Amino acid sequence: MIHILDLQFLDNSQTIAAFAIETNEGIVLVESGPYTTFESLEKQLQKIGFQLHDVKHVLLSHIHFDHAGAAWALAQRGANIYVHPFGYKHLENPEKLWASAKRIYGDEMERLWGEMHPISSDKLFAVQDHEELHIGGRVFKAWHTPGHANHHIAWQLDKAVFAGDVAGVQIGQGAVVPPCPPPDIDIEKWDDSIEILKKIQARYLYLTHYGQIGNVTTHLDQLSKKLHEYAAWVKIHAEAGQSLEEMVENFEHFVQEDLQKYGLDQVALQRYKAANPPFMSVTGLLRYWEKKAQEKI
Repeated sequence: MIHILDLQFLDNSQTIAAFAIETNEGIVLVESGPYTTFESLEKQLQKIGFQLHDVKHVLLSHIHFDHAGAAWALAQRGANIYVHPFGYKHLENPEKLWASAKRIYGDEMERLWGEMHPISSDKLFAVQDHEELHIGGRVFKAWHTPGHANHHIAWQLDKAVFAGDVAGVQIGQGAVVPPCPPPDIDIEKWDDSIEILKKIQARYLYLTHYGQIGNVTTHLDQLSKKLHEYAAWVKIHAEAGQSLEEMVENFEHFVQEDLQKYGLDQVALQRYKAANPPFMSVTGLLRYWEKKAQEKI
């Protein structure tokens, strides 16, 4: 059985999820959430009849704080942590990861993400592309799916795929939108990863932001369209000479107007903003276009 655990990020429901799968060897958790939601994770596990020490394995889609920030705390309680090889060193020694994020979030780090500590190498496992983990009578297959992050894994369990951020953000009946934070956004790699997800022919996608999605092909087509729309928007406004501050403000209006077409109320709009801050997408896509320009030199 798959349980969707609402981690109540910044007191917002339906914004960040973790997924608990019951096995013969205890709970397998997909995503840990940030450490600021660790108490919520504990309460959500208790609601389904489990404790933190019942979590024996944690599968991470990638190492961004909203997905992996509390993994260290679960490792300290005995869980094995599974991550992309490119993310391994940053969980074993998170100093560079923390410093990089602090340049973006500044004084907001503690409020948003809490603490992060190293994970001992005996609890940390790098997972190769197409590798299968046999845990408690279940088989979890890793699909390396870059585009949102070079260290991204989508985890397949039978006809379900836990897609992290590579399958985008959709909250309620709102739009399917791409989260595009720096530094690894790559549109071409993301296109390829979307095709990988389609070829799996999953019946369901499970999105960290947020929940179970059934119309997989339609969802991924909408994501692809919006990804290219966002990328083009940033390119056009950057070439027009707008400052970063102007672009962030204008992009936020652009996103809000688009989301309002779906009849979302202010609560839903706030969930989208918390899950996928517009300024992050502007920053990430600007960096993508800068890289593309350098490749042509």
